[in-house]
Amino acid sequence: FINGESGTGKELAAEALHRVSPRRAKQFVALNCGAIPNELLESTIFGHRKGAFTGATMDQEGAAARADGGTLFLDEIGEMALPLQPKLLRFIQTGTYQPVGESRTVSATIRFVAATNRDPAEAVRQGRLREDLFYRLNVVPITMPPLRERGEDILLIARHFLLLFAKAEGKRFRSFAPEVEARLLAYRWPGNVRQLQNTVRNAVVLNDGEVVTGEMLGSFDRVSLEAQPTPPPDAAPRAPEPPAAEPDLLPLAEMERRYIEHAIARCGGNTQLAARRLGISSSTIYRKKQGWDNPGG
Repeated sequence: FINGESGTGKELAAEALHRVSPRRAKQFVALNCGAIPNELLESTIFGHRKGAFTGATMDQEGAAARADGGTLFLDEIGEMALPLQPKLLRFIQTGTYQPVGESRTVSATIRFVAATNRDPAEAVRQGRLREDLFYRLNVVPITMPPLRERGEDILLIARHFLLLFAKAEGKRFRSFAPEVEARLLAYRWPGNVRQLQNTVRNAVVLNDGEVVTGEMLGSFDRVSLEAQPTPPPDAAPRAPEPPAAEPDLLPLAEMERRYIEHAIARCGGNTQLAARRLGISSSTIYRKKQGWDNPGG
C-alpha cells in the first residue's frame, strides 16, 4: 500500500517493485480507480462476457486476466465504489474472481499494489474505504516523501529531466546555473515531481543553450496556488507593531543562532542549502541545533 501526495511517484514506485521482482516477465497493469466510471470499473478489473450488459457485444478480458502472474496496480483505491470493494477483497483473499456475466470462477496469481494521495485511515473513518480491505492491502506500507523533503534528490531528478527533454527536443542543454540549482532546492514544490518535470520541460522547449539560467526558468517559485487571505474592503490598515526593545549587544552565540535560523528560513527550510550558502557543512548546523535543543546536554 503506497501513500503519498499527488505527483510523488507512487506508480513509478509500484513499477520499480514489479521490475525487480520474480514477476517482472509478466505484465504490470495499472488502473486509476478515480478515472474510470463506477459502472465500468467492475468489468474493467474482472472482464465481462458478451451480452452481460447493454453494449457488451463481445467477450472482454479484464485487468485481472492481463495481470495474471504479474502485478495489478490500483491507484486512488479510496475512489472505488463501496459495492465493488467486497468483490475486490474476495479476489485478493481467494485468488479467484468472476467476470461480469460469467457463472464460473477464474483463478489468478497477482501481486496487488494499491495507492492513494489521501489519508487512508481518514477514508476508512469516513466510510469511503472498507476497513477490512484497507488492512488486507496494507501488509507492506510505503510512504512516498514529498519532493520538498528529499534534499539533493531534487537536483538529481531535475538533471535527469533536463537531459531527457533536451534529447527529445534536439536541444543542447546539459546543466543548470548555480543560482538556478539554489532556487530549485529552496522551492517547496507543492506539485512535487510532476511540477518539477513540467518546469524543466518548459525551460527546455522555450529556450536554447547549454546551461539553464534563471531567466529561462521563469518565475515558477513566485506563484502560489494556495488561497491568500484578503482583508475586507472596509478594513482599516493595521498599524505596525513597534519593534521589541533589545540590548545594544547580544552574545555571539545568540547572534550566530539567529543568523543560522534566518538563513534556513530564507532557504525555505532546506538546511543543506542554507549550509552551502553560509559556507559551512550541514553537519555543523545539525550539531549546533542539537546543542540549542539540549542546552544542558
